[in-house]
Order: sequence, then C-alpha cells, then structure tokens
Amino acid sequence: MAGGGFATASSDGGVEFEAKITPIVIISCIMAATGGLMFGYDVGVSGGVTSMEDFLKKFFPVVYKRTQESSGLNSNYCKYDNQGLQLFTSSLYLAGLIATFFAAYTTRRLGRRLTMLIAGFFFIGGVVLNAAAQDLAMLIVGRILLGCGVGFANQAVPVFLSEIAPTRIRGGLNILFQLNVTIGILFANLVNYGTAKIKGGWGWRVSLGIAGIPAILLTLGALLVVDTPNSLIERGHLDEGKKALKRIRGTENVEPEFLELVEASRVAKQVKHPFRNLLMRRNRPQLIIALSLQIFQQFTGINAIMFYAPVLFNTVGFQQNSSLYSSVITGAVNVLSTIVSVYSVDKVGRRLLLLEAGVQMFLSQVIIAIILGAKVTDHSNDLGKGYGIFVVILICTFVSSFAWSWGPLGWLIPSETFPLETRSAGQSLTVCVNLLFTFVIAQAFLSMLCHFKFGIFLFFSSWVLVMSFFVFFLVPETKNVPIEEMTEMVWKRHWLWKRFMDDDHLDGENGKGGKGFDPHSQL
Repeated sequence: MAGGGFATASSDGGVEFEAKITPIVIISCIMAATGGLMFGYDVGVSGGVTSMEDFLKKFFPVVYKRTQESSGLNSNYCKYDNQGLQLFTSSLYLAGLIATFFAAYTTRRLGRRLTMLIAGFFFIGGVVLNAAAQDLAMLIVGRILLGCGVGFANQAVPVFLSEIAPTRIRGGLNILFQLNVTIGILFANLVNYGTAKIKGGWGWRVSLGIAGIPAILLTLGALLVVDTPNSLIERGHLDEGKKALKRIRGTENVEPEFLELVEASRVAKQVKHPFRNLLMRRNRPQLIIALSLQIFQQFTGINAIMFYAPVLFNTVGFQQNSSLYSSVITGAVNVLSTIVSVYSVDKVGRRLLLLEAGVQMFLSQVIIAIILGAKVTDHSNDLGKGYGIFVVILICTFVSSFAWSWGPLGWLIPSETFPLETRSAGQSLTVCVNLLFTFVIAQAFLSMLCHFKFGIFLFFSSWVLVMSFFVFFLVPETKNVPIEEMTEMVWKRHWLWKRFMDDDHLDGENGKGGKGFDPHSQL
C-alpha cells in the first residue's frame, strides 16, 4: 500500500494505489452481488419445477403422461424431451441475450448503479407473472422479463465490482457475484425440495414466487450503493467521481488514482464506436479470450446439470424426493467450492485454478459416462444404491471444480482485462455470448440426452480437454494487476498477444512480437 498520496509498485510489477478495505466497499459489493443471487435462483428453480408433477400436469401434460409410463416405447433418456419444456428454461437466456445490448448503453451512459436498478425492476415483474401464471404464454412472458433482468444485471454487476474493489482483493470481491449465483441455486434447490411436498397443486407457484426476495434485495441494493468513480468520471462528473473515490478508498490521498482514471476516461471518449473498436488489432486478445471463456464455460456441461439436475437424476433412476435431495447436495457443494475460489483466486492466480479444474472435470465426467453406459439402458434405469451414491459424488466432484474455477473466473477475467474505452462494449459481448450458448445448452440438453444417452458426458468432457489446452497456451495471469495497467503488465508480456500490442495503436500493423515460448512464464 502506498503512503502520502503516491502509488507504488506491487510485488507483481503493477502499480498499487493507496486504498483501505472500507465498509462502504464491502457493503456495496455485497449489495451489488445480489444480482448473482437472483440469477442463481432463476437457474436453480427451473429444474426442480419442471420435475414437479403438478407443474407438468398444468403446462406440459404430454411430458407428464410420458413420465408416468413404466414401460413402453419411450427411452428412459427421452421422457423429458420436449421443446416447450426446454423453452420454459431457455427463454430467459434468449431474452437476456437481447437485453444485454440495451444494458451496454445504460451501463455506459447512465451508470452501473442505474443499470442494476433497471435489472431489479425487470426481475420483480417477471416474478409476479411467473407466480400467477395461468397458461404457458404467461409463464414464458414472465421468464422473458426475468431474462431482461439477467441481461442488465450480468452487464453491470461484474463491471461494478471490478471498478469499486481495491486491486489486491479485486478477484475475491468480484467472485461475490458468482458466490451469490451458487447461493441462489442452493436456495432454489432447498425451496423446490420443500414445495414439492405441498399438496393442492400450487407448490410450483411458491417456488417461482420466492424469487421475489432476491429481486427486492437487488432493487434496494441498487438504490443504496454509490456509483463507481470510473462511471462518474466517464460521464463527466469529475468532482463526484473524486468524492466517491475518497469514500470507497478510505483516504484523502487519491490523486494518483484519480488522475489515471481521468486520463483513461479522456482516451475512452475519443472512441466514438466502442463495438467497432473491439475489433481493432490491439483489442483482439482481450476479445478472443473473453468470448472463448464464455463458450467454454457453457460447454463444460455445468448448466445442463444446474438447469435439469432433478430431471437428470430422475432419468438415471432416482425417485422425485431423492432427485431433489441430490440437487440440494450438489447446490451446497457449489456454494462451498465458490468460497474456496474467493480465498484462493488472488493468491494462487487464475490460470492454476482453471488448469486444475480441467483435470478434475474431465475425469469425473468420463467415469460418470462409463457407469451410466453400463447400468442405465433405454428401459432399465436401476443404478442401485451404491452406484447412485457414487454418481452423486462424481457430480459433486465435477461441480466443485467448476465452482472454484470456470464459474467465477469466466466472469472475472473479462471484467478486468478490457480497457475503459471498450469495457462496456466488451462486457456486453461477453454477456451476450454467454447467454447465447446458455440458451443453446438449455434448449438442446434434454434432446441431446435423448439421442446421446450416457455419451452426453463424453461430449462435454471432450470440450473440457480442449478448453484446458486453450488456457495453458493462451490465457495470461491477471492477478494483482491494476485494471488500467493490463496492457503494459499483461498483454505486452505474453508470448503471443504482445504481437497485437502496437505502440502506435494503428489497426492492421504488425506488432514486433517476441521469440520463444514458455507457457509456464504466465503461471
């Protein structure tokens, strides 16, 4: 930490400005991260609800009839294969995909705080429609409103957290968003486990309606937090930005950081077309890594499990109570493992967590595929107690490794690597690609399960192998590097990406690049 208003070099070679971990930073980050709580609840609630008999009877009677058949032409793997049922889950992410383009504008022009407030209003409207749904159309419209909330929240919250947090704990505080996602999933699983026992056909309404709690928390949080100094300065409110910087840093000695933010904002304002600027040569490394991480994150298969965990467990032979209970266990593992990431991400770094998790996810999925291939056929899904417990343990092993790596880091790395002039546009494309592939997986998984059967886990494990090689060769380490120092401290030192960092910033010119390659230099 610097003293007397001066910045000093950190142990990693970057510049570290004077900053205390003030209560306002902690409170602001926790309140903002409730957007993750809402997102997680929406992810977790759909799987449990779609496995409830009363919900299926009302909205998807064909699927309900299929699940009640003890034998016949339908494969065990195909009982839930229904495009309408998948649309109930996936429509949220398609709406979020569209909303994120509008959120990019509000994040840049109106601020991070107001964008989070808009997300809260969308969430509340979606909850009301879902809980009161009388037909499928009303149900889908409610999910679309929730999707709009997801698009706005996922755009603003990670950027807000990265900008307000002191450099040395930025990773841990940013992961509060992902931690709240996992808590939301666990909360949804617990609610589903309880509401499934409610008689009278309205348990699913309680599950969907309780989403109003995190929706209200996010809205209140957005009303109470301060906007980031970056956002205020970017919008021309220099005095307010400096005042906010003093509040969140807990010191009057903010001049060095303030001047750097002002300079970054000045450079950003020269960029009239941020989305077009993203395609320029010097911005390609950040863009390629950010978008690749989003695609790979979805092709780990995590959301297939999180969306449809009770359905998946039912498919392989668990009874309804057992499947919901198993989902609670995986949800709890998800939360605890994300806490591991909060404490380790700024110590061991981003790359090591991603690479270790790749090995763990690959092995667990391959073993699951072998067990299901041997024990679950089209018309027999009796795993037996021993194998059933082992499958749950393997899924927990997979979930835990994702939760301390690809889950939080898929959001953290893009939010901290884009320069200010392209940060909102970059975050927008990041969220857009994430939601696009989330929609693809949500819409296709039950059909893929029907056709691939146990091979679905081999499909995802092969992607895990590819993404691990991608990280090893192409993803640099960004821990403890100030956001505005990324170009000098990270991109210009990478064996490949430094070739794109032309000093004159002219698109299309060849960088000088360096010779030699040592992938371990980034660890």
